[in-house]
Formats: sequence, structure tokens, C-alpha cells
Amino acid sequence: MDGFWLLACGIVFVVVVGFFMILSIVKIVPDYQRLVVFRLGRVIGAKGPGLVILIPFIDQPTWVDLREQVREIPAQTSITADNAPISIDFLWYYKVFDPVQSVVQVQNFEMAAQGIASTTLRAVIGGIGLDSVLSEREKINVSLRTRLDEITERWGVKVTNVEIREITPPRDVQEAMNRQLSAERNRRAVVTESTGTREAAINVAEGEKQSAILRAEGEKQSAILKAEGERQAQLLRAEGYSSALDKIFEVAKTIDSQTITLQYFETLKSMAASPSTKYIFPMEFTGLLSDFVKSRGK
Repeated sequence: MDGFWLLACGIVFVVVVGFFMILSIVKIVPDYQRLVVFRLGRVIGAKGPGLVILIPFIDQPTWVDLREQVREIPAQTSITADNAPISIDFLWYYKVFDPVQSVVQVQNFEMAAQGIASTTLRAVIGGIGLDSVLSEREKINVSLRTRLDEITERWGVKVTNVEIREITPPRDVQEAMNRQLSAERNRRAVVTESTGTREAAINVAEGEKQSAILRAEGEKQSAILKAEGERQAQLLRAEGYSSALDKIFEVAKTIDSQTITLQYFETLKSMAASPSTKYIFPMEFTGLLSDFVKSRGK
């Protein structure tokens, strides 16, 4: 009975050991990972993706993830070129393009890159003034990415992007910025109000101008029509006078000298009815009188 249990334990032990040996020999590598294999301390390359067979106790594998990774750099206090302390934290994105170099060239490239990122940030900020740091964030991102990429490239790591997440200026600088922002808003409000007033005045003046033009045009047309009417009336009166004179002239042609003499006597008679004491007879009167007597004698 004891022999049976010893045999059963031996079989179980062999199965377990075999299972773990199979696990250590056979590796299934996903497409986004690589397996850097060391054989007796010498790197033989990156294996995968797919099924990888290892020699137990001889091959030592190291897993490397090829996907793009993101890491956070905690807030770092840096001094700008104009000696202003400023706190900045940012994110950096990287991707392993050479699995062997990422394992062989550096022990822990993530920690090494984080330390280099902190010192690089201080170096970049130290060459820029505070105003530029606050306004040229994209320029700082590019500078950080370029410098980090130059260092990590020899580790087989590509820095794909750097993004500053938050910039915290000193309290006094922040208060001054708030005052400046408030002043800028007030200035814009005043400018907007003055622009509105100016445009309103222009619109009113333009309206008055158009109204004056219309009134002047109306007065002009009225004067023209009035003058035209007066001219037409004068023409009609002149035509009436001309017709009357023509009629008088035609009638005067039919009147003889005796009729004119009688009319002349009637005029003298009316003159004699006035209280005047002097009478003046023109020379033509005697001629008219003699002609009238002769005609009556006949």
C-alpha cells in the first residue's frame, strides 16, 4: 500500500514538473509583443509573434510590449529664464521599435526616460521666459519631444509625442494675469461700446443725409413744376393778349374817321364834367372838327 502511494506521488510529481517544463519551453507570443531570448547569457534575438520553443534551463526570455505607451511625469518646479519658478507636469508617449536594444542597452528604460524627461524639462524651461512658457506651449512640447527622442533612440524607443498637461505659475504672477485679463475684458467692452455708438451715429447721419437729399430733390422737382406751370400760364396769357390785339386790330380796320371823332367828343364831354377850370385842346381837334362839319354838311 505504501508503495502504491509513493508511485502515485511520483507520477503526480512528474506530471506537474512536465507541465511546468512545457510552459517554460512553449511560449505563445501575441502580435503586439516580442520575446527577447538570452541563451546562456547571450542574446539570440527577438522571437514572435506566434509559437516559440525554448530550451529549458538554457534560454531566458524577456517580454517586450511594442504598443504605444503613455507615462505621466509628475509636476516639476522649473526656473524660467527670467528667474520665475513655475510648476509643470506633462505626459510623454513612446513606442518600442527595437525590442533587443530596449532590453540590452538600459535596465529600465521607463524609469531612465522619466529621469531624463525631468532634467530635459528644466533645461528647456530655463532657456525661455515666463511669458513664452505660458503662451508657447506647443513649442515647448516639440522641444521636449525632440530632446527625449534623441536620447531614447539608442535604447530602441521612439518618443512619439509630448503634451504639457498643466502649467502653474507663481501666485503673484497668477494674480497679475487675472488683473490683466480683467483689464483686457474691460478694454474690449469699451471698444465694443464705442464701436456700436460710432456705427449708430453713422447710421443716423446717413439717414439724415438721405432725408435731406430726398427733401432737396422734392423741392427741386416742385420748383421745376411750379416754374413750368408759370411759364405755361405766361404763354397762355401772352397768347390771349396777342389774340385780343389781333381782334382789336381787325375791328379797328372797319371804323371810319367820323366814328373816331364822335368817340373823341364823348371823351371831351366826360372830361368837361370834371371841376377843372382849364381846357386844353390838341391841334388835331380842329382838324377833326372841320372834317366832321364837312361830313355833316354833305
